[in-house]
Amino acid sequence: MSGRETRLAIVLSHPTQYYSPWFRWLRAETDLAFRVFYLWQFGVQSHRDPQFQTTFKWDVDLLAGYEHEFVPNTAADPGTHHFRGLRNPTLCGRLATWSPDAVLLFGYKWETHLRVIAWARRRRLRLLFRGDSHLLGRGRPSPLARVLLRSLYRRFDAFLAVGAANRDYFRAFGVSDSKIFFAPHAVNHTLFDPDRADHQSAAREQRVALGISNDTRVILFAGKLVPAKQPRGLLEAFITLRPQNAALVFVGDGSEKACLQSMAAAAKCDNVHFLPFTNQSEMPARYLLADIFVLPSRGHYETWGLAVNEAMHMGVPPLVSNLVGCQQDLVTDGETGWVCRVDQPEALGRKLAESLVDVSTVDKRKRLRKAVTERIARYTYARTTEGLLAALQASAA
Repeated sequence: MSGRETRLAIVLSHPTQYYSPWFRWLRAETDLAFRVFYLWQFGVQSHRDPQFQTTFKWDVDLLAGYEHEFVPNTAADPGTHHFRGLRNPTLCGRLATWSPDAVLLFGYKWETHLRVIAWARRRRLRLLFRGDSHLLGRGRPSPLARVLLRSLYRRFDAFLAVGAANRDYFRAFGVSDSKIFFAPHAVNHTLFDPDRADHQSAAREQRVALGISNDTRVILFAGKLVPAKQPRGLLEAFITLRPQNAALVFVGDGSEKACLQSMAAAAKCDNVHFLPFTNQSEMPARYLLADIFVLPSRGHYETWGLAVNEAMHMGVPPLVSNLVGCQQDLVTDGETGWVCRVDQPEALGRKLAESLVDVSTVDKRKRLRKAVTERIARYTYARTTEGLLAALQASAA
């Protein structure tokens, strides 16, 4: 892959466990000259996540192997939760010093991002946009939203779409297909490798610690225990089903946890287990516990659901709602997992029962694993990079 004719500045709010491995891969596998400009130190310094309700920093290296710098953030309340949370007055000067030919911007909803857009336009630099928004469950955009976002998106030369729902979102705001390039969401397959012996042994040890036998089918929920992700709906469905030879494991923390624990206790379900927030290096073993991974989120909250990528790389079929952003790309009902409709109140329970039947024998699990691994094999850093380089080439024409 080649990108030697372009100097690309990448502007991103903070280091993440999803993008940093891609940047390393991009540096190692291409000759693209790029530098990442970070606007906040979340993830590499300890911070409290209000939804996880815990203080942490990621335990994987997010900074090695690629060129980057942190731009001072002068916001009184730094973060991505409000418009002025990313306030970096020296960013444009630092970009000018590095002298890029193009700028790749992740998102637009912050003060710094709007300043960068204006700065890049004045200098006639190519502007690329990456976001993962969708309109699933939201209906037609309001007239005001259409006007504002059409105006904003006209300032960009190319768009990196993470999947089908995201592509439809860009189209809804007037972006032509000629400007949209498929650059799928992907995760670090080197870490999420089901054949690694350390992951396998850790998963076996965790089963023993939880008292889960080898022939018990395990349903896994991993993430923030917040209403938008519907952990309560999942627990209610499990309690109603009371499946034999099955267990439900929640991994994570959040506002719903105490309620979930009370519900399980009241229902006298000793096959419901709770594990705390798990950092990135330990997550592969958590997925290997499972026969089914469930992400039943509602609304536009779940713009993609990268945990689904992680689970599928580990060979675990997902059960997702039809409003999860990755569903159209990754989860085909009855083939690579199961899909429940959020407008049908009993759908989650029905699909949970169906999924438990579909993983009830070794042969069935093998067939599902084969379909899952074949599908997720298309969602790699190499494919994401192809989309990026194609966007750079087309925008230079």
